[in-house]
Amino acid sequence: MYEYIKGIVTDVESNYIVLEQSGVGYHIYTGNPYAFHLNETYQIYIYQYVREDENSLYGFATKEEKDLFLRLIDVKGLGCKMALPMLATGSIAGIIDAIERENILYLKKFPKIGDKVARQIILDLKGKLVSQEANVPTSNEELIETLKALGYKNSEIQKIVNKVDSTLKIEEQVKEALKLLLK
Repeated sequence: MYEYIKGIVTDVESNYIVLEQSGVGYHIYTGNPYAFHLNETYQIYIYQYVREDENSLYGFATKEEKDLFLRLIDVKGLGCKMALPMLATGSIAGIIDAIERENILYLKKFPKIGDKVARQIILDLKGKLVSQEANVPTSNEELIETLKALGYKNSEIQKIVNKVDSTLKIEEQVKEALKLLLK
């Protein structure tokens, strides 16, 4: 089992990087490969996925990303190829906060995450990630992200976001915001 590999990025593709260490190029799937620059040295935290027909490396810029990824792939129905895009498009704090607040809409914005998988993520992980919670966004930030995921423009959202009671659960905040947006 690998913890991390430190080396030079020699190739960046749409869903992976090649990290060279001691003359060996490691093909590493990452959530956001374009965050890595060619010919620069990085320490990539690694998860090795081994199955009968597959032996893949998944890489993360931070240990926190890797830890959350490992928790996500333990969820029934959620594999590596579904969990990796979640980390690419969402912040760690945002994902944790959505799980703790049972924000299904936020979780469903990720590719291949439907209602059933979102509910399973919440069921399996709620209350288990709080210790990782560092900079959880304010409820306004979560509301803004949720409304953006529903297709509203930032200008529309900014007009009503401060009128929504931030002490409500996120689902109630979204309902209240939608009422204001439809006026």
